[in-house]
Amino acid sequence: MQTFKQFRSFNRTVQLLVINQFTINLGFYMLIPYLAAHLSDGLGLATWIVGLVLGVRNFTQQGMFLIGGTLADRLGYKPLIIAGCLLRTGGFALLGVVDSVPALLLASAATGFAGALFNPAVRAYLSQESGERRVEAFALFNIFYQSGILLGPLVGMALTGIAFQATCFTAAAVFAALTVLQVRALPQRKAAREATAERSVLADWRTVLANRSFVLFSIAMIGTYVLSFQVYLALPLEAQRLAGDGLAGTATVASLFAVSGLLAIAGQMRITAWCKQRWEPGVCLVVGLLVMGTAFIPPLLTAALPAATGSTSVTEVVLRAVPLVLSAALIGLAQVIVFPFEMDTIVTLSENKIVATHYGLYNTVCGVGIMIGNLATGSVLDLARSAGMPALPWVAMFGIGLLCAAGLASLQRARRLTSPGAQPVSAAS
Repeated sequence: MQTFKQFRSFNRTVQLLVINQFTINLGFYMLIPYLAAHLSDGLGLATWIVGLVLGVRNFTQQGMFLIGGTLADRLGYKPLIIAGCLLRTGGFALLGVVDSVPALLLASAATGFAGALFNPAVRAYLSQESGERRVEAFALFNIFYQSGILLGPLVGMALTGIAFQATCFTAAAVFAALTVLQVRALPQRKAAREATAERSVLADWRTVLANRSFVLFSIAMIGTYVLSFQVYLALPLEAQRLAGDGLAGTATVASLFAVSGLLAIAGQMRITAWCKQRWEPGVCLVVGLLVMGTAFIPPLLTAALPAATGSTSVTEVVLRAVPLVLSAALIGLAQVIVFPFEMDTIVTLSENKIVATHYGLYNTVCGVGIMIGNLATGSVLDLARSAGMPALPWVAMFGIGLLCAAGLASLQRARRLTSPGAQPVSAAS
């Protein structure tokens, strides 16, 4: 009820943007979780080719966010949102009909670049339309965002049971309908630009990179994304080790995703309001990072346990799963705390100028961090267990959370999260 009241309290454009994000995630997540299985089992491609196809999608999205953000600031938010939805329509439809590696790479690149086009534009547009209510708007945005992530795989599971092509064409149809909706209903908005209008792209990029507070904030927040991504990497791997590869393992992994998303849907508005009443945005971010780091303490309880066998009882599987589910819940809580204030801080540090470009660079920095972090995490998980130190990865992740929280606390003390031009203050002051 509170979510519905908040939704109704915003103007029609904000309402449309959050509904759009739900639909974007619905279409995306009904397909992408099942793409690897289609490529390896359905098409019989080698594992390295599957990794290449998925890697191209990730690179063309994460690596092109800055381009997408820059175009949004120059051409307007609406054209970039429409272009992204249209491109993803074609990319998803193509995935359903091609089987050659070049065509698959092209389709994968199209779906990735589509995200780079509309993601910075949507966030910048939402920040402009919501004005002084940016924090509440981004809290509402996250509810719809997480709802799409939860519902998408369920729809995709049903469709993929019929045929993977049915999933592709349905996802493409979702984005086609979304494209038409943007064209007909979304007002045109352009970024607020400086009076010195005819600036080059490089000048805009230099402006963003010269914003020292923004760059430091982006670097400090990398850890948030590396740690939150462990819901998709370290925790599922550990869940399958402790619960087995069968139904018990699948159910445990599913519970990790569900608890994180449901927490956001059920508690986002209340938690955001509670934090906003008590703390400044920078303090909320520090608290969120501390919670994120704490999330990796529960897995220490089961790190030394041997892998599940056929004789592992249901009761034992449940007991093994509890710390991992608690970890996922804490990660979800941390994301609920952080996200609205994180998005708001980016706008604050941009001083409402070339906002989409700032979002684009921020997403690119965090995307590179995720890629490096995942490579490191995967390696450490294997090496630590073979070296007889299974607790090491979880201790390291806890340490990353504390380190990032300390970095944000330092920026907060120096007032660099409220003004891009702020100078560090002394410890005494």
